[in-house]
Amino acid sequence: MASSMFVKLTFLAMACLVLGTPLVNGAVYCGQIQLTIAPCLGYLRNPSPAVPAPCCNGVRSINNQAKTIPDRQGACRCLKATATNLPGLNLPALAALPAKCGVNLPYKVSPSIDCNTVKN
Repeated sequence: MASSMFVKLTFLAMACLVLGTPLVNGAVYCGQIQLTIAPCLGYLRNPSPAVPAPCCNGVRSINNQAKTIPDRQGACRCLKATATNLPGLNLPALAALPAKCGVNLPYKVSPSIDCNTVKN
């Protein structure tokens, strides 16, 4: 089942890359974000005490790439859409993931977040 979710995420990411779906007015593409966080899927479906290093590396990479408000809002929209389309994710683990990876976000990632309010 996890591999089918990975295939679904990979297909979605590749489609975004091929279609060139940028984050609103941003330089970071949703497909890139999805590929970057793909190592987090196993953890987000079955959390363990430690987050895998490739997952945290991806979370930090996205945070470092999304510097402007439009980029951050776009990253938020991408993560929200991805979380909404991948059933079986542990939502508390998703919300806690940035902090567990040492990334300080002023909001919690969730399918219900209003990404228009993301400013930092």
